[in-house]
Parts: sequence; C-alpha cells; structure tokens
Amino acid sequence: MTVQEGSRVSAGVTFAARLSFEDITHTFGNGSATLHGVSLSAEPGEVLCLLGPSGSGKTTLLRIAAGIEAQTTGRVLLNDREIAGPSVFLPPEQRSIGLVFQDFALFPHLTILDNVRFGLTALSREESRREAMIALSRVGLEHYANSYPHVLSGGEQQRVALARAIAPRPAVLLMDEPFSGLDSRLKDSVRAETLDILRRSRATAIVVTHDAEEAMRMGDRIALLRDGRLMQMGGAEDLYQKPANLFVAGFFSELNIFDVRVKGGMAETPAGRVPSAMFDDGAAVTVAIRLSGFDVSEKQGETQARILSRRYLGVVELLDLAVQGTDRPVRARVRCGALSSHARDIFLSLRPSDVLVFETRVENA
Repeated sequence: MTVQEGSRVSAGVTFAARLSFEDITHTFGNGSATLHGVSLSAEPGEVLCLLGPSGSGKTTLLRIAAGIEAQTTGRVLLNDREIAGPSVFLPPEQRSIGLVFQDFALFPHLTILDNVRFGLTALSREESRREAMIALSRVGLEHYANSYPHVLSGGEQQRVALARAIAPRPAVLLMDEPFSGLDSRLKDSVRAETLDILRRSRATAIVVTHDAEEAMRMGDRIALLRDGRLMQMGGAEDLYQKPANLFVAGFFSELNIFDVRVKGGMAETPAGRVPSAMFDDGAAVTVAIRLSGFDVSEKQGETQARILSRRYLGVVELLDLAVQGTDRPVRARVRCGALSSHARDIFLSLRPSDVLVFETRVENA
C-alpha cells in the first residue's frame, strides 16, 4: 500500500464507546486510598480531560480503565458492559482501549512502521502493515515508515505513539500527560494536531493533564480531581464561571483571597465592596478576586492602591499593589498601556464577572 506524502487518511475507528466509572475506590496494600468513590463517564466520541494536581488520582483512574491496575471496589463499563468489577476483569488486550504513555515508549531498535504495527498481532503481516500505514498517514508521518525513532523530534515521536495507539482502532483512547515531555514552543502545535487526529478518528478519548489551560483547550468536558475525589465536572466555561468551591476556582486562575463577613448584603474587602445578598448578614464568606478582576485608573475608582512592582509580560502587565486593610500585596493583571510608565498611586474598580464569593469553610483557610 502506498499513501501520497502529505495526505491524511480519515478512516474512522470501528466504533466509539461510552466508558463509565461507577463508584471507583482504590486502596494500596498499606491502607492508603488514592480514589474515593469516583463516578464519571466519557461519552462516545468525546474528549474528556482528567485534570488535577499531582497525587489526585488521575493516572490511577487511567490505569484502572486500561486494565493495568484493578480497583478495590466499583465497576468500569464499556457501553454499559462491565469490563472490570466484582463479576469480571477483562485483561487489557480484550478491552478495545488504547493507551498513549507519557514517555511515548517507542522501541529504539524497531522502525517507525514496526513500532506502530507492534500491537496488531491478530492480523496478517500484510494487513498489519496496511493498518500501520493508515495510522501513520493520519498523523502525517508515513514518509518516516522505514526510519528509526532516534531521527524524530519529540513532537514526531509523540505522533508515532499516537499512531500506534489508534492503529488497532480502539473504542477508547487513553492519554497520560501526552505533552509533558515536549518543549513549550512545540506544545501548542502538537496539541492542536493531536486534537485534530482525535476528532477525525472519532474515538472516545480521556486525556490526563495537570494543566488547566491544556484541559480547556482540548476537553469537551473536564473532570477535576483532588485527593482522589471528583470536585466538579463539566465544560470549561462551567468550571471557570461557576466553580463549585474555592479549590476549583483557584485551579483555573490565580486569586486574591479575602475572608470577611457579610453586612447589609455586601462583603467589604480591602480591594472593594462585593454584592453578597445570597448570604445572611454576619455570614463568614471568602471573596476570591481573579487577577484580571480589576480596572485601573490614575484618576478615579473605588479603591486607592499604590504600585509596589510591575512586570511587563507583553500584552499585559502584572502588578503588585499595596491596599489599605491588608498586609498582603494585591495582585492584578492589566492591559499594557492602561497606566502610564510613571504611575504610582492609582485607583481600582472591581469587575463583577471576575469576583467569586463562597461560604467560608475550613478548607479555605
């Protein structure tokens, strides 16, 4: 089979499936738990991002889906068919689930073509070659079929690993921090290429990442985990605009945080007054103001501030500000040119869309 260089084959997978986790717990032999009753589903053809800090249980959940690790309790279902649970545990090769490892895991002594056809053991030599070439064409690397991994860049190796995973046409594709090993300049382009390949292959995909922006760029939905628990799940806009708690809000943007009490339907912070009519008078609340939540002026505004430092970041400037009523600097991210170069004493006004108010909890402290 020959494929014209530069072309992309758009043949889809056999089918896209729903992958569901039902009340998954996972405990190590020493009794320490990594997952606590996690329930979520990736819908057919969807890109679902598992997001969270290190140790939140993202990779463990992925390994349970792949069959590399067994959950302690709960079930994993593929199109409502149990593939791991009390009554059954299918081995990885019987799950129709592909896995892209964080380090690509290419065999240096095999050609690119042989790396991609490595898992196609059920096919004849000619059939496996054909499927591997189709997969390489999907990632735009068919002209490297007879080369070896060491001649490829990091981004190209990542695409070979992706080709190997999609060659068997899995129903679900799992990707564990697939871009973490790439140069920052490469990430955007390789991530966009990968997303395009996932869309065209039409597989259900679950992508693990600790990068909120990456999750927002890639995911149709995002599941945010913390300490083995699902904090919130939904679209990027939902998690950003309507975070369930302070942890979720802080994961998607830097925050200025003030613990105050409501008085007359308002929460008065050192940086400005915030409407809080949904809370009773006297209620303890935590006000979180995003760095982008300030309009600045040298002439007028709600709150006076003094510039302690300013960092030029290109499109924006990062300001550290002294504000009466708090010993901690208030941080603001403002458009370059909003203030003159010699500005020192300025005024702040809050943008309501970038101010969040939560009931104060012990975890907020």
